Amino acid sequence: MNAAAAPAEALSLSLIGVPNCGKTALFNRLTGSRQKVANYPGVTVERKEGRFIGPATGRTYRLLDLPGAYSLEPTSLDEAIARDVVLGRHATEPPPDLLVCVVDATNLRLNLRLVLDLKRLGRPLIVALNMSDLARARGFHVDRAALERALGVPVVETVAVRPGGERELVEAIDRHDFSQRVGRIDPPTLTTADVVATQREVRRILDEVNYRVPARLAVLSRLDSLVLHPVGGPLLLAAILFLMFQAVFSWAELPMNGIEAGVAAVGEWIAGTLSEGPLRSLLVDGIVAGVGAVLVFLPQIVILFFFILVLEDSGYLPRAAFLLDRLMGKVGLSGRAFIPLLSSFACAVPGIMATRTIPSTRDRIATIMIAPLMTCSARLPVYALLIGAFIPMRSVGGIFNLQGLVLFALYVAGVLSAMLVAFVLKLTVMRGADRPLLMELPEYRTPNLRNLLLGLWERVRIFLQRVGGIILALMVVLWFLSSFPAPPPGATGPAIEYSIAGMLGRGLQYIFEPIGFNWQISIALVPGLAAREVAVGALGTVYSMSASGDDVAGALSPLIASTWSLATALSLLAWYVFAPQCLSTLAVVKRETNSWRYPLIMAGYLFALAYLASFVTYHTAVALGAGS
Repeated sequence: MNAAAAPAEALSLSLIGVPNCGKTALFNRLTGSRQKVANYPGVTVERKEGRFIGPATGRTYRLLDLPGAYSLEPTSLDEAIARDVVLGRHATEPPPDLLVCVVDATNLRLNLRLVLDLKRLGRPLIVALNMSDLARARGFHVDRAALERALGVPVVETVAVRPGGERELVEAIDRHDFSQRVGRIDPPTLTTADVVATQREVRRILDEVNYRVPARLAVLSRLDSLVLHPVGGPLLLAAILFLMFQAVFSWAELPMNGIEAGVAAVGEWIAGTLSEGPLRSLLVDGIVAGVGAVLVFLPQIVILFFFILVLEDSGYLPRAAFLLDRLMGKVGLSGRAFIPLLSSFACAVPGIMATRTIPSTRDRIATIMIAPLMTCSARLPVYALLIGAFIPMRSVGGIFNLQGLVLFALYVAGVLSAMLVAFVLKLTVMRGADRPLLMELPEYRTPNLRNLLLGLWERVRIFLQRVGGIILALMVVLWFLSSFPAPPPGATGPAIEYSIAGMLGRGLQYIFEPIGFNWQISIALVPGLAAREVAVGALGTVYSMSASGDDVAGALSPLIASTWSLATALSLLAWYVFAPQCLSTLAVVKRETNSWRYPLIMAGYLFALAYLASFVTYHTAVALGAGS
């Protein structure tokens, strides 16, 4: 590699474009990175950097994927970051040597305003006409050469979702003369007249290049009349979500049984191979029982994310945000909060980071505070364990799965509680005027198979990393605490009752006994603070080490079904609807708000709600005869 290709001398490129133009997909194609690609505005809220080498020159390019921006007049934190980098004013980023503005060929009218704003700065610019194949297939007329003449900057066609679709852009970058570099630029001052003139220039360019929109958009507008209908739209959304939660139990049964059988076989093989002692106890009672109890729920998590990714890539999610904007406005939220809250169904951490797309500080803080009430995927193993143990597998009305209905009800409970908390915040500490929702509605698209498989693999990889990382480590620690000190001579109970974990559990039981939790559950709640799904593994480890005689260590579900009352199970379900946040989420809230105030308030109010909900649920169930 020559000097020009050395990392220290890498040329700086910034990728910029309006949300939903395929910018992140093009970034993935150029750099080989595996970043999230979704079909809704605001997905890029993190700094993403990659490198690639120009095939003709051997130069190394450092590529920065900027957050989506509609213009250089920011209305959100995302757009402010993009503007500062483009101007060379960002504290941690050098001025870009070249801007690559990605535009959606199927929506030039929206995209050209940003192109003209960037051109006005005087920084070197290349326009990537993305989705050019899709535009031709749908009947759009786009003359690339005419657009290049009208703009006065290089314009190249790209197809970000296809191998080789970036080739023309790479060649254009290699041909660019980087001898003239532009440093920091003062921010432009735009008047209303400037905005009007820009819109007039956009219309002139579209006329000059003979840009035509196909008649098929009229058909799609009729589809939107159904999807966005004030009555039919919410019913359709409810039906889609209902189908999703039915599938989580119905489709996952077979692969879950296979994983469960595999885990049990591994445990039996280790138990039959090793002689009795600490090592066998660690492997069988600690690692296999603990990690296996969590791993079995992987199929349900994959199915849940399959539906979410399909909805993202199809263009449906922004429409769902519009549908819910009026309802969310009544409780003090913006429709823009829908996408961060939906992301929180995967994990509250990316959901909280996605609130950067919300312009209003008040709305952003309110969304952060209720994001943990969305039922994240870490709760799913707990829900699945308890529902599988206490709710019979039978159909309702010959159509619906009863277990799926219960799971759907738990998700609804989380959403309703979030809306209630937001309403209380609106009436008390976060009063203010409601703001209308302004958001681009992307075209409907057939979900891209590559993006879908890539997204599913990312979720599987993240889950397995947690299983092999934090969950495994916590299971080893919990096994140690459950094994030492050894029981005294003449002890008759299981060894765990005399261990550090047993003493801790009995101490915590004084706090949690009023809500129906025994000492085993009390122990499991502690490592569950690190990651909620760890509670299932902790229960597996605790009950495995509490077993005696011919008890089967791996059969956690039938074991708790025979030892817990229904009231206790319902109480634990209620607890996890509001369960206090894991430590990683609280750390992200601290980082995003730059204050300890909000994470402390969050932890406090979630614990209070969880305890109150469990208390009411447990004693109501006992009064109805479910306490034995």
